[in-house]
Amino acid sequence: MSDTSYKLPQRYSFKSIWRTTFPILVALVMEEVLGMTDTAFLGRVGEIELGASAIAGVYFTILYMLGFGFSIGVQIIIGRRNGEAYDTGRGFGSIGRVFWQGVWFLTGLAIVTMVLSYFLSPPLLRGILKSENICNAAVVYVNWRIPGLLFAFMTALFRAFYVGIRETESLTWNSIVLVSSNILLDWILIFGHWGSPAMGIKGAALASTISEGISFLFFVAWAIFTADRKYGLHKVARPAWKELKQLFSTASWVMVEYVLNVSVWLLFFLFIEHLGEEPLAVANIVRSISEVPFVFSAAFASTAATLVSNIIGEGHPEGVTIVIRRVLILCAATMVPLLAFFALCPHLIIGLFTDIPTLVDASVDTLWVMCAATVATLPWNVYLQSVAGTGDTRVCLRFDTVALVIYAVYCTVIIGIMHSSIAVCWTADAVYALCIWIQCAVYLRRNKWKSKTI
Repeated sequence: MSDTSYKLPQRYSFKSIWRTTFPILVALVMEEVLGMTDTAFLGRVGEIELGASAIAGVYFTILYMLGFGFSIGVQIIIGRRNGEAYDTGRGFGSIGRVFWQGVWFLTGLAIVTMVLSYFLSPPLLRGILKSENICNAAVVYVNWRIPGLLFAFMTALFRAFYVGIRETESLTWNSIVLVSSNILLDWILIFGHWGSPAMGIKGAALASTISEGISFLFFVAWAIFTADRKYGLHKVARPAWKELKQLFSTASWVMVEYVLNVSVWLLFFLFIEHLGEEPLAVANIVRSISEVPFVFSAAFASTAATLVSNIIGEGHPEGVTIVIRRVLILCAATMVPLLAFFALCPHLIIGLFTDIPTLVDASVDTLWVMCAATVATLPWNVYLQSVAGTGDTRVCLRFDTVALVIYAVYCTVIIGIMHSSIAVCWTADAVYALCIWIQCAVYLRRNKWKSKTI
């Protein structure tokens, strides 16, 4: 049966895909607001704090991606088990066992990462940053942000569970709780309201850490009162080496891939940091703006990974191409109008992140380049996560590694050697995305993934 002759079930219709994606999208948008809130508040404190939060924020995100990447691997496996159970009508209980193995692994990973970061992060940041002022502020931010890793890892695992079984309503409510608490705490701790001392960048980090803890408690309460018992989430499974090994064989590649993926940003900011404090502040503003369209891409990509995994689990790999096409159509329909609005109203958008006139004017050209590059490479993330959804996570890592090498060479030339403007430097993002897109498209066309089992 050809891909074009296969008729997808109604649960893979455009409407159903949107219903799965929308709560994920809302959740990711709300969580990005968390980081954007820090940028918006710190943009009114000073350029040093703004630049330091960019470096420290990306550095923390790399550590977070260890756990988040593993959770995406868990999501892929849960999606596959959900599809298999949907096809046979039994076996949903294995999903709970997968979840609990993820709990044990991510708890240990969080503890080890926090301990190592406490000792290694300060000397590492001092070794790679040129500006002493930015370095000192970045170290303060990281030290107060790292304790939130355990909460962040567990929250990512809950998200993987709900996305994997295609019940995503809780993500929306959780994100509302997360962002509203962070905005309030930022206002209190950064500027010193309600009797709190004005903590500046330290307050931004502490606010995010506390908010992550509140988010985790919300998910625990939601699972206790609403989770369907057929999934076995209420049955605490002991650590099982065989199941952990099987889980790790899929999720570990996603872990490394996501760390490399975010390392792209750290590499970019390290290059920009050597150009000066104002270029770094501009880069942080545009990065924060770019995260808005990126979460649209990430939401649809997450849906694609789950749907691909589910439909393969149901025994219909011939439907994968149709699913990817439908996800891309919906992704373009939402992202292109948003990017057009950003490009037409640059001063309005940039003004949300800083009230410093020179930074607003200096950021316009870079914003335009970001919008153009994002539209030109729109499918890359959906393609990458669709490949991950097939279960072949190792090949995703290979694609990311190739793209990162090309990206590093490109950045070295246009930033390190040519000292180009920030606007020109931002074209590196398009180079990276294009490399991923081409590799994934070739891989999916070859159909070797159809024989992959997890």
